[in-house]
Amino acid sequence: MATIELKAYTASVRTDMPELVGALRDVLGAQLVAYIAGVKETRAVRQWAEDDGRRPQPKQEQRLRLAYRVAALLLDQDAPRVVQAWFQGMNPQLDDVAPARFIRETDGDDAKVLAAAQSFAANG
Repeated sequence: MATIELKAYTASVRTDMPELVGALRDVLGAQLVAYIAGVKETRAVRQWAEDDGRRPQPKQEQRLRLAYRVAALLLDQDAPRVVQAWFQGMNPQLDDVAPARFIRETDGDDAKVLAAAQSFAANG
């Protein structure tokens, strides 16, 4: 598990934003990525995924990198539909808050959502 976690972390840091957003969009869908980033329209997600110089704000980028890290960790064992369901479903380790909402609303509490993802991956 530690190797998977390290790979997920490394990928979340090294991946360029357009590629990262595109990969997240492929797994989670544009609406969920927009929700996590805190934007109202999926157009922003599309623009970030295109390499035209537009980038998310720093807080949005932090959320997206965390979501990418979590998705990479979960994708090691689960299909994209399971990962998408995990992001959307109520999670008992996050006080019954969906991980997508938790990431969006609790900037800076990365450890809690990572622990929930690691637990799911270990027990999945």
